[in-house]
Amino acid sequence: MSETRTTAAARLHLATVLVVSSVVGVLVGLAIVTTEPIPGLPEPAAVVRVGLPVVRVLLDMAAVVTVGLCLLPLVIGFDRPKLAEPVLAGARRVAMASALVWAVTALVALVLHTADLHPGEDVSPGAVVDYVGTVGAGKALLFVAVFALLSFGLSLWAVRVGESVPAELRAAVALFALLPLPVTGHATNWQWHDFTMISMELHVMSAVAWTGGLGALVVLLAANRTLLAHALPRFSKLATVCLAVVTATGLFNGLVELAVSPTFSLVAGLFTTSYGILLLLKTACLVALAGLGANIRWRLMPGIVAHKRTALVGWAGLELAVMGLAFGFAVVLTRAPVS
Repeated sequence: MSETRTTAAARLHLATVLVVSSVVGVLVGLAIVTTEPIPGLPEPAAVVRVGLPVVRVLLDMAAVVTVGLCLLPLVIGFDRPKLAEPVLAGARRVAMASALVWAVTALVALVLHTADLHPGEDVSPGAVVDYVGTVGAGKALLFVAVFALLSFGLSLWAVRVGESVPAELRAAVALFALLPLPVTGHATNWQWHDFTMISMELHVMSAVAWTGGLGALVVLLAANRTLLAHALPRFSKLATVCLAVVTATGLFNGLVELAVSPTFSLVAGLFTTSYGILLLLKTACLVALAGLGANIRWRLMPGIVAHKRTALVGWAGLELAVMGLAFGFAVVLTRAPVS
């Protein structure tokens, strides 16, 4: 029994690894993009400058957990209900909590964005309402909060009645809540602007599904070799597609931002600007993730399918840590100057 509790604790610590590494990624990113204040212009308070990206990455982590847990029934399948139900019951409860955190962090981010726009002023309810009415990011965050609350409601319903609430509906609502925020960061005026917007949406949804799916799979199924042997090969196919989409869209969006800069050439911008350095760091994370994913798929998965004991938790923990760093870099990247 003691060994079982120890194993469960080790798996639950994976969530902590993901969140802590994402915050570390934000702090490293902020250190890279630190700029001198412009004389004569008020600066946002430190709690806003640091707190806003930290809250945004916590928002992302809540989204990752919620989406991953909503996708879990689809990865496990529905042909082993007696074996899967105890696992899915726990997943539904955690999804309910993470969706609520998602909604709260979206509202906190909305207040911090308002404070960022009005440095040195008190943030009143009227100022927040005005921000929502006039700034796209405000509308996007309100949209996220509403759909995160809807996801919370669906998860609460599922806790009460089980999988009769379609997993496809819960996953679709959670993924739909991801759509508005990616298009409120950098935007270009070039003729393929619409393509960059679509690319950003695909990038975020693929990254969240990949990270959340891996975390949910390892935390909830690592001790159940039968379900793990069934679910991991299915998730591996999804992860491969997500890796390809994240790679293609990430490079496309990043290189486009640098290519349209009037100040630097693409190569110079890649190596001399804070935006370019963060893009290189994200690319390094992606290369590392490809290697770690390949290790799980080609070295560990044959043993897992054969119901053998493997080092999956350790390798997946390392992969989640790198994913967290990438999310942290991405949050700062959306606010980093391209010049």
